[in-house]
Amino acid sequence: MYKLLRETVVETTMEKAWDFIRNPANLNLITPDDMRFEIRSALPETMHEGMLVEYRVKIPGMGMQPWLSELKHIVEGRSFVDEQKIGPYKLWYHLHRLEPCDGGVNFIDQITYEVPFGLAGKIAHALFIRKTLERIFDYREKQFLSVFQ
Repeated sequence: MYKLLRETVVETTMEKAWDFIRNPANLNLITPDDMRFEIRSALPETMHEGMLVEYRVKIPGMGMQPWLSELKHIVEGRSFVDEQKIGPYKLWYHLHRLEPCDGGVNFIDQITYEVPFGLAGKIAHALFIRKTLERIFDYREKQFLSVFQ
């Protein structure tokens, strides 16, 4: 099992930050273009407990992959979890959390994940999966800063 933690401090209010992250359509704004991210399900403007979000995403070496996430453990104005139900990972549990801080709001992404395919998956993780995730979250950080400047 692997973990990834990213924190980005943005000059904004908790209300504006929550309004942004609670809208699943904003995933398009914070996902790199080369991943060809496309939401397949109809989405309301805001999330709700148990909501399922279906999308497709390009995974290096695997092509376009289906992904189904369930949104859960929603704490209004503060946090939620998206948990992969169908997708390329053996496990994907992503806690999105907002914390007020000096300078604005800290966007915290805490991901626990496992890759499939046993030893081959571990090798792939060491060679490129971890680097790809780091690149994705580097991009998210830039986008958060851009959206809220």
